[in-house]
Amino acid sequence: MLDKAEGIVLRTISYGESNVIVTLFTREAGKLAVMAKGAKKPKSRLASITQPFMYGMFLYYKGSGMSTLSQGDPVNSFKLLRADINKTAYASYFVEMVDKLTEEKERNPYLFELLLQLLQYLNEEMDEEVLMRIFETKMTAVAGIKPELDHCASCQNKEGEFSFSVKEAGFLCRQCAHIDEKIIPISQQTVRLLRLFFYMDIARLGTVSLKQETKDQLKTVLETYYDEYSGLHLKSKRFLSQLEKWKL
Repeated sequence: MLDKAEGIVLRTISYGESNVIVTLFTREAGKLAVMAKGAKKPKSRLASITQPFMYGMFLYYKGSGMSTLSQGDPVNSFKLLRADINKTAYASYFVEMVDKLTEEKERNPYLFELLLQLLQYLNEEMDEEVLMRIFETKMTAVAGIKPELDHCASCQNKEGEFSFSVKEAGFLCRQCAHIDEKIIPISQQTVRLLRLFFYMDIARLGTVSLKQETKDQLKTVLETYYDEYSGLHLKSKRFLSQLEKWKL
């Protein structure tokens, strides 16, 4: 049976001399793997559409085993993103995390839209680090590790100043800060941004300019939190860390 899906290529792996197995993240059917026969041949009509980050419409045959890709029509190849090693590294991080945190054929139109919008923003010269922190904040829900961002994780107080506690998985107010000896001090702007990043509609994102100090606080909170709870070990994240060292 021939089926159609709007999808983004998450990854490809070689299969035999000329074939590739393509992992797509689709709006209609979630994540699915399709065999692209002959896609490694230079003149194959499937060669370009099966490259990582490609966004397009895909026709595939559903069978008893793995589906077979019949045709792909590109909608956006994100040329600017592909030409910049830094942007490519961030895009790789986004797609690898989506791949690791989703199950086969688990439909999630919200996550599809999030990934697509982030790739478009990367392609439009928006601040890569800000996009990364928005993505990481929102992905805590997909990973099943959402921190408490609405009130104090201990006493539920909604007023006053907060710090972040990895141990208590969320904000702690001044009165409760003592229960975590490793509490992370953060500015109240960082508190507001973490809430905003989690709840905001990504399509409404305008130009965001943050001080380096705020970026550093967001990075410390999110990286420490993911290290503690997610169990993720991503190749793309290690490469991003290496790129940061090269910039210093």
